[in-house]
Amino acid sequence: MPQLHRIMTTLTGPRLRLRPLTADDAPLLVAAASDGELWRSPFTVIPSADTVAAYLDKALGGLAQGHMLPFAIEAQASGQVIGSTRFWKIDHANRKLEIGGSWLGLQWQGGFANPEAKWLMLSYAFDQLRCVRVQFTTDVLNERSRAAILKLGAVEEGIIRHERIMPDGRLRDSLRFSMLDHEWPAARDRLLTRLAHFD
Repeated sequence: MPQLHRIMTTLTGPRLRLRPLTADDAPLLVAAASDGELWRSPFTVIPSADTVAAYLDKALGGLAQGHMLPFAIEAQASGQVIGSTRFWKIDHANRKLEIGGSWLGLQWQGGFANPEAKWLMLSYAFDQLRCVRVQFTTDVLNERSRAAILKLGAVEEGIIRHERIMPDGRLRDSLRFSMLDHEWPAARDRLLTRLAHFD
């Protein structure tokens, strides 16, 4: 598994482009998150004008340290940044990583954007990096996220108690899911079938 933080890769699909996040993306992220005032979410840390600097510091710090590769999600047709996602908890020795920190502007939720982004990332993780495991973690209270992860074909593994402290001080219990390399071909076929409906 190559050193991901040394590969400033861009993942390109039919409608989306996932490109490495940069410090210059601050106003673009805030504009994307303004679609629905997503920073008010109790489940996910999403940047506002007041928090975007710290958000980027954490993401780019993780990139520099080699355990994170954060992306800006762009709509290809317009070049507009519509959200963000990342590979993180990258474990080269054990060929595994987590897909997380994912969010989309309100108008882009429920359509092609999430499945296409996940197809791009899972394809890269399993087919290029040769990962044996990709995991996902979501707030136990976030039923919509849980349903979306299951729809990808990931398997629910259980609850991690007090897995993190949220910005409001809440001790978050999280649900952990995973997909293994031998499960990816069937999941890929289902994702491609879903995406074909948007053509």
